[in-house]
Amino acid sequence: MIKTIDEHRGWAGRPYAAGWVRDEGEAYVQYNSDGFHDQEHPQVKPENTFRIALLGDSFTEARQLPQPQGIAAVIERELKNCPTLAGRDVEVMNFGVNGYGTDQELIALQEKVWDYSPDLVLLNFYPGNDVINNSRSLTEKMVSQTAMDNSALMKPYFVDRDDNWVLDDSFVNMDIYRSQKSWWHQAYLQVQDRLRILQLLKQAKYALPLPHQDNKKQDPQLATQPATLSPYIDPEWQNFLKQTEWLAYNTATDPEWQQTEGLISLIYNETITKKPNFAVVTLTTPLQVNPDPVVRHHQEVSGLTDWFYPEKRIAALGEREGFTTINLGEYFQAYAEQNNVCLHGFDNTFRCDGHWNALGHQLAGEIVAKTLCEKGLSKIIRNS
Repeated sequence: MIKTIDEHRGWAGRPYAAGWVRDEGEAYVQYNSDGFHDQEHPQVKPENTFRIALLGDSFTEARQLPQPQGIAAVIERELKNCPTLAGRDVEVMNFGVNGYGTDQELIALQEKVWDYSPDLVLLNFYPGNDVINNSRSLTEKMVSQTAMDNSALMKPYFVDRDDNWVLDDSFVNMDIYRSQKSWWHQAYLQVQDRLRILQLLKQAKYALPLPHQDNKKQDPQLATQPATLSPYIDPEWQNFLKQTEWLAYNTATDPEWQQTEGLISLIYNETITKKPNFAVVTLTTPLQVNPDPVVRHHQEVSGLTDWFYPEKRIAALGEREGFTTINLGEYFQAYAEQNNVCLHGFDNTFRCDGHWNALGHQLAGEIVAKTLCEKGLSKIIRNS
């Protein structure tokens, strides 16, 4: 169990948690004293050090891989070769948490990031579900149409009131929150940490098909669906993800996108008030960068009109607000197709599906570091 409830963010990583993760890939992961999949960092920034704080969800947390293979570690290694930073140490701190929306990332910024005095805040935006996670109505629909419980709603949201974004933390009144906060549930978690049989039973629970699947083997065609979790994922959940993921590629101006853009602007405004610089990295969805153009074309004729609409929308927001955007989609798609490789997926999951594998993290880290070095850091260094 590597997460715990949090009265401000809904949930957070458990400080000092460690163990094997095998639902995607296989990695022994360790969490620091703040509950992030990262090594320890002193709050007081060492002299002659350039610090980057990386915000994001499960793609940033990268618990599918050992910490040195994740995007944060790759960016750190690559930037040490940047001439602009010659003579300075580089630290990239990973503040990614599985399942977070932009709203929770804003709160993490306020509660955790500023304690470490970063020079640059990088926000990783995942178009596959960030827009959904930021919307209570879409999350409620997701809960009602799938077999998942309502723990996905156990989080804060920001609501627009008279053109002001106001925090709604009413989740603390939910029965499921109160239950998980209770002493007996916390005691159970302590026992679970120590009893291997309970851990195995929990793992088996998620490995078994759901009752309405009638224990049928999953259709291999689901490998081309936009799943984001494990090979045991429910087909109804797969279909819902397919429907809702299209929202990210919707060329209409819709309230959900506007809400997400408002949250990104809040993070940007808070960052520049505190003086550090800010940039957004748009990540990739599995279908968007599938190496087979036939697979992508099949989805295009199913209703998708522009694989890179999310990148264009975030880039336009950056131009309006004045922050840098780094878009990975086109690079990833070209690399995957030219080299016929999967940048998402592991040996124990569907091919080319789910989270980034080690190659995906390596490529992402290289692109981000190169872009920062060539286009962004000289300005940041001059202003620091």
